[in-house]
Amino acid sequence: MDENIQKLNERASYYSEQISKLRVEIKNTIIGQDDIIDNMLIALISQGHILLEGVPGLAKTLMARTMAECLDCEFVRLQFTPDLLPADITGTKIYNHNEASFFTLKGPIFANFILADEINRAPPKVQSALLEAMQERQVSIQGETFKLERPFLVMATQNPIESEGTYKLPEAQVDRFMFKLLIDYPTKDDEIEIIERFTQGIQLHISKILTSGQIIEVQDFNPLIYADRKIKDYVAQVVDATRHPQAYGVDAEGYIEYGASPRASLWLILAAKAHAMLDGRGYVIPEDVKAVAYNVLRHRILLNYEAEVEDVTSDRIIAQILNKVKVP
Repeated sequence: MDENIQKLNERASYYSEQISKLRVEIKNTIIGQDDIIDNMLIALISQGHILLEGVPGLAKTLMARTMAECLDCEFVRLQFTPDLLPADITGTKIYNHNEASFFTLKGPIFANFILADEINRAPPKVQSALLEAMQERQVSIQGETFKLERPFLVMATQNPIESEGTYKLPEAQVDRFMFKLLIDYPTKDDEIEIIERFTQGIQLHISKILTSGQIIEVQDFNPLIYADRKIKDYVAQVVDATRHPQAYGVDAEGYIEYGASPRASLWLILAAKAHAMLDGRGYVIPEDVKAVAYNVLRHRILLNYEAEVEDVTSDRIIAQILNKVKVP
């Protein structure tokens, strides 16, 4: 196994250098959101999707567009509204009078990077159309199925402070997102830099760092990173603690309606592997799991009314779980 680990380390180190160049280029454009950018890269490497929660104006669109440009991929921003139809996203069939036949007009979902802005403003039919694309990586247009090209990343945004005219995302749909990231305001120093950069007419040039083929190669390598049986056991215990907190000494018995699904275990392992790769390692350590646990679990622990009344958050419960579950 040692020889295999050494080979994995060498490949991980090589890919880590490539991703580091990509990270630097994105951070040259985006100021003060380093943690969000790192987690976007982890999601991209793991082939997962992101639910991003934050108030307007925090460069969510710019982040997704910049990453797409650095990878020479196609980017599309979809503004979700109550009158949106599934065909507006997936595409439709149009009749050609000259040839007396139908042809398929593909929708914007066929891009590589999709920013689904304010996803909770769209009705359930539209949300379910996006769901098929995310989960199955395919789109059905009037009975015909089309595969989506890799890389494919959906980044959906929600505004936490406005609920008027929105449709709450069903729990089953929220579970399809690998990460839920919380984006916060920049620091005062970062804000000054943002002001200087964007009010002086400075034109930023974004360089192409990797090709789509190279990022697909990184994605294919990610599952090969070694995770020991003890790491898998640790992940299973962390997820089980969201379902049976009392068995692990976690004081959350009266607050959790439903614990995390098995998808949480899968994404914890894949995200931990991507985190290890960014560190140049071909094997997973417990710290990798801890680093991604909040983003994987926070939207999968469903809290009851009592938790809401007492201001208990899922992040607080996750902190307890990581503190109580024995680290291998």
